[in-house]
Amino acid sequence: MGVLDENWFLHARLKLRHFQLFLALDEQRNLHRAAAQLNMSQPAASKLLSDLENNLGVRLFDRQPRGLTPNWYGEVMIRHAHSVLSALRHTGEELTALRDGNLGTVAVGTVMAPAVTLLTSAIERVHRDRPELKISVEVDVSKALVPRLLEGELDFAITRIPPGSNIEHFVFEEIGEEELCFVCREGHPLAGKRSLHLADMAAYPWSLQPPGALMRQRVDSLFLHHQVAPPRQIVNTADLLVSLALVDKSDTITVTTRETADLLCPPQRFHLLPFSETLSVQPYGLVSLRHQRLSPGAAALMSTLREVISQASLRTSTAPPSK
Repeated sequence: MGVLDENWFLHARLKLRHFQLFLALDEQRNLHRAAAQLNMSQPAASKLLSDLENNLGVRLFDRQPRGLTPNWYGEVMIRHAHSVLSALRHTGEELTALRDGNLGTVAVGTVMAPAVTLLTSAIERVHRDRPELKISVEVDVSKALVPRLLEGELDFAITRIPPGSNIEHFVFEEIGEEELCFVCREGHPLAGKRSLHLADMAAYPWSLQPPGALMRQRVDSLFLHHQVAPPRQIVNTADLLVSLALVDKSDTITVTTRETADLLCPPQRFHLLPFSETLSVQPYGLVSLRHQRLSPGAAALMSTLREVISQASLRTSTAPPSK
């Protein structure tokens, strides 16, 4: 296989049907089932795949007794098939919105704290000028948001770039760190304490993000640093509402960002436990794809977000120091 020129897909006679077949094969790992999913005959699907492989000069799938498995070449085609088909779906949504008199659609992902403050403020502002802009917001952890950005399901995200990602794909505009805090219910046995040791809190049940999530890693490293055994009873969930429901009904302790706690944890029901250290996680930022051109609606929301971020940063830098 030589070097492919910029029009390689024309020489290889790459078709939209190929992308659909790649995704069906990735899901089914069987040519007969993939063909049935696309309402094709198996011989037609087999010819479609074989013709492309012959034109490219490489095998994309390894033939095995029980089906087909994508090799490295196939994995590349499958990954980009997701992006192409997602982009086409978004194109249809934008065309439909424009035809109906709307101003398009935007899909944005965010980790929890920015969704509470920055993004909601930006959405409120942009809707003043573009009331018909359709905006969808996906709140998740960074390692779930970035793959969706790469696959074209999101226009941009307020997140972090997970370790191991190819940073050449992204534009990262740093926003800041997230301060963390420990939350329990009002009336919790520890709620009246003026100072706490980590071992005091470890004796109670906890609700935390799943292992591997950034906030969970920070908490796990805290126990390691202080040489304190982690809690024996932990509920793993990425859903903060589940955690807060457990905190509200029991002696469970959870960890969230300070901004989120200020919004969702009224003092008559929840208590922020004092801790001698200031906890935070690595900076998050505005993340977009380097070679992606945003739609007018997505560009407008991103521009408004930058204004909100700049104003929030200015307020923080000019605020008097807390006493």
